[in-house]
Amino acid sequence: MIMFSMHVIYLLTQMIYVSSGNLELSAKYFQDLIVKDQNHPAALMNYAAILLCKHGSIVAGAGANASEGASGDQFAAINVARECLLAAVKSDPKAAHTWANLANAYYLIGDHRSSSKCLEKAAKLEPNCMSTRYAVAVHRIKDVERSQDPSEQLSWAGNEMASVLREGDSVPIEPTIAWAGLAMVHKAQHEIVAAFETDQNELVEVEERAIFSLKQATAEDPDDAVQWNQLGLDSLCSQHFKMAQKYLKAAVVRFRKCSSYAWSNLGISLQLSEETSQAECVYKRALSLATTEQAHAIFSNLGNLYRQQKQYDRAKAMFTKSLELQPGYAPAFNNLGLVFVAEGHWEEAKFCFDKALQSDPLLDAAKSNMIKTVALSRLCAGLSSFIIPD
Repeated sequence: MIMFSMHVIYLLTQMIYVSSGNLELSAKYFQDLIVKDQNHPAALMNYAAILLCKHGSIVAGAGANASEGASGDQFAAINVARECLLAAVKSDPKAAHTWANLANAYYLIGDHRSSSKCLEKAAKLEPNCMSTRYAVAVHRIKDVERSQDPSEQLSWAGNEMASVLREGDSVPIEPTIAWAGLAMVHKAQHEIVAAFETDQNELVEVEERAIFSLKQATAEDPDDAVQWNQLGLDSLCSQHFKMAQKYLKAAVVRFRKCSSYAWSNLGISLQLSEETSQAECVYKRALSLATTEQAHAIFSNLGNLYRQQKQYDRAKAMFTKSLELQPGYAPAFNNLGLVFVAEGHWEEAKFCFDKALQSDPLLDAAKSNMIKTVALSRLCAGLSSFIIPD
């Protein structure tokens, strides 16, 4: 007769809840187990992994600070995850997967240096683990994207992603994910090449490599809606709006859990194609599917559509709603500032651009808009001084 300890029973129970998608109950079981044994490495690591899974896609990284208070609860949860993982690696310093998760926690709180060190540690402990090598490559890509420095890191990342496709271990990476990872490398190359004065042939070449990799990812799994959505985003960035619509329509058809983001991206592609009536309907469809955490971005997109249509009151209403849901949301402040510019309300516009930059200092559009607004306000003030009164 097999006998299980109480800790093992707790772990088996929580795994049932994880497999059924019930993260709340799973997290509660882990919390109870940690209370009973504060040094239980498996419980600490798995509880942290649940927190990262639940909140990691919401917390914005450096340079993408969506809001000034963007959810204190979410940031607190990531910090709890980090503390749990620190305790876990102290109890079991040779667990490579724990170091990899700790790297993710550090990345989310903006400590990229510590994140890199943790990934290096994980890679040394399990040099042949494909998932760890994949994580290291992604980290290199993100470093390059932040610095916009076309250094050797991108080549290393590309070689790492290619090796993931060629090789395998006991926990292999799905080919779809590996091809998507290679596409990330090519996408970063394309963005950097486009940012500098570069030969047009080179620009076309790196763009084609990115698209080829994404198409390979969709070929590996034609029902993977995420990769169709990514293809659509890539086409949007390349200003191929009709092609973006094709891919994004494929994405919304395939999403089993209807994705408001895919619908919103489709709305953007229609808006940029000047199919504004369709874009409005698609944005409203996106809103009908959105969660509370997603809706603010879609309200901002819809407000931008109304702004371009010169429906300024409706635009301001949408941006106000976006900021009510996510106070300090930088794109909404930036777009609201553009409405005030169109109305000639210079001080209100400068206030909005300043708020956008406080939330996201790397939002180049807000920087540019602030400079232009200051110049326009001075020009208008100078012209008004020449007007002869009646």
